[in-house]
Amino acid sequence: MLVDSVPVARAEPASVPPNRRAVRSAGLLAAVAVLMLVAVASIAVGAKELSVAQVWHGLFQDSGTYADVVVDERLSRTVLGLLVGAALGLSGAVLQALTRNPLADPGLLGLNAGASAAVVTAISFFGVTSLSGYVWFAFCGAAAVGALVWFLGGSRGATPVRLALSGTAISAALYGYLQAVMILDGAALARMRFWTVGSLSSATGETIRQVLPFLVAGTLLAFVLARPLNAVAMGDDTATALGANLNRTRALSMLAATVLCGAATAACGPIVFVGLMVPHVVRSFTGPDLRWIMPYAAILSPVLLLGSDVVGRVVARPSEVQVGIVTAIVGGPVFIFLVRRRRTAQL
Repeated sequence: MLVDSVPVARAEPASVPPNRRAVRSAGLLAAVAVLMLVAVASIAVGAKELSVAQVWHGLFQDSGTYADVVVDERLSRTVLGLLVGAALGLSGAVLQALTRNPLADPGLLGLNAGASAAVVTAISFFGVTSLSGYVWFAFCGAAAVGALVWFLGGSRGATPVRLALSGTAISAALYGYLQAVMILDGAALARMRFWTVGSLSSATGETIRQVLPFLVAGTLLAFVLARPLNAVAMGDDTATALGANLNRTRALSMLAATVLCGAATAACGPIVFVGLMVPHVVRSFTGPDLRWIMPYAAILSPVLLLGSDVVGRVVARPSEVQVGIVTAIVGGPVFIFLVRRRRTAQL
């Protein structure tokens, strides 16, 4: 993906008109309401469809069949979808500001490739077969690639172009390694095939507990970086004039994106387009201010992820289509539309 040299953001006035702030706040409340509806649908819809009353009984009153389905299976799946969706949306918003590329996503810096390569290594060379084992390998792989991209991009002298080019080169190399290992090792191919499409179906309370600290830490760091990233997105000279510490902001942004994307990918595999589409669409009605983009992205990304998961469970009953496939089917045409619209706007 080519890196756009044009900043994705322009600074807004220090004082936003009260009516505009009220509209944005009302929009956030509406987004939260939509997220709650989608979360309820995620718990209620599956191979066995449950009513709202049955979901309520399963959550709070019943200890039988409904509780087994609702609490043991669907609740963990829904909670993980909420956490992973928010993480992907926030990491996409951070990377789009960091690289000044409004069509950037977590895969641009090689984080997905690092996680995938680490998992296939764990399967093929260390015999790891459990999801709990994949989590740590995937997270360490994403973290290692994030550090390598930062080093190759120039460390303290890193620029958006260098970071993007480093990430693209590392991704190509790692995906070549990934394909080679899976071709040579049939067992690794069989196990890896399910993980690489991206799925919430293997969610458990243990998986959530393992990734939750990283997701919370990455989320807090991303929100702290909103204001300095607003300055960085305007260009190096302007950011320096506004008092932003470019090296520190870029390093912490890389760290936040790596933690968020690494933990999300570790939990359910690489899920594409969520981190690209949602921040880009949100920017069209919030404006360029990351202090608004990030909350909206953290709320609407789980809406997209859980909604896609529900669609995948409905269209193939009693089986299901994995959420990573659904987001790819939806995201491909949307991505083409965004690219064409941006190209038209530049003519």
